[in-house]
This record gives sequence, C-alpha cells and structure tokens, in this order.
Amino acid sequence: MDEVRWLSPEELHTWVKLEVIAELLPAALDQPLQREHNLTHFEYIVLAQLSEATDRTMPLTVLAARTSATLPRLSHVIRRLEDRGLVVRSTSEFDRRVTLATLTDAGWERVVESAPTHVASVRDIVIDRLTADQLRSLGAITDAMLAALDPDDRKGLRRVCDEKAPHPPSP
Repeated sequence: MDEVRWLSPEELHTWVKLEVIAELLPAALDQPLQREHNLTHFEYIVLAQLSEATDRTMPLTVLAARTSATLPRLSHVIRRLEDRGLVVRSTSEFDRRVTLATLTDAGWERVVESAPTHVASVRDIVIDRLTADQLRSLGAITDAMLAALDPDDRKGLRRVCDEKAPHPPSP
C-alpha cells in the first residue's frame, strides 16, 4: 500500500477554508433569490440553463448533467417548477423515452427578473471581493480543479467559456 501523503499545516488550512466556502456558498446564493423571487439557487440554475437552450427546451438527462443533479432530484425540482407554471414537461417527438423540460413564458420572465439578484450576489460574495490578479488566479485554480472534477465537461463549461461571457438572457 502506498504511503499516505498527509497535508502540511498550510495545505490543511487552505483545504479547510475551501470546505467551509463550499458549505456556505449555496445558502448565501439561495437567500436573496428566495427572499426576492421565491426561487432556490438550484431552481434559478435550472431555469437559467433552460433559458439558454434552443427553443428553451432540454432533455432532462442533459439538464441533470449540466446542473450536477441526479435525475430524481431534478425531476422533483421540475415538478415544483411545473406547479408554479415556470416549466412544462413533455415527451420528445423523436424518442418517446426522452423527457423534455421547456421554459414557459412565465419561467422566462422569472429568469429575466431574478438574474440581476443572482449577479448582485455573485458580485458581492466573490467577484468584487477580489483584485483583478486574484480573479485571474481563481480562474486558473478553478480550471485546474475542474480538470479533475469534470474531465468530460458534463457541465458544459468549456462550451460556455469558449463563447462570450454569460449575461442575462435577452428577450
């Protein structure tokens, strides 16, 4: 058996801070969206992904990969969004085994109205707290980590990053 490469005190300190950030960030992004738009951060991400898809429609399997969700979790969230009239579910006309999620006009309006809240949270919590050099470093750090965590680009980040920077959807 290989010998364990224990973390140095500096490595451990950095790792623990990253763990805490990973734990605190979702709730920090949830709070303003829930308060102002009755959406969780995950619901917002689902709606945003659909808003960027062709015809605002995506197979649930693709949407699950893009949002790092299991199909059962995504199905539950889609049902909640359907109940609020933000999404409709249908069967693909090309393959009856494929379930599609489509953003409704009300869903589109919710994404457009909640995008500024989401961006303000991202700026307040992350972007505006960093210098330009720190932001570039964070980009390089996240690239290195994503190479290990998402080598097949299931999240579609290489596609998004190769295009121009994300921005609120236009009508």
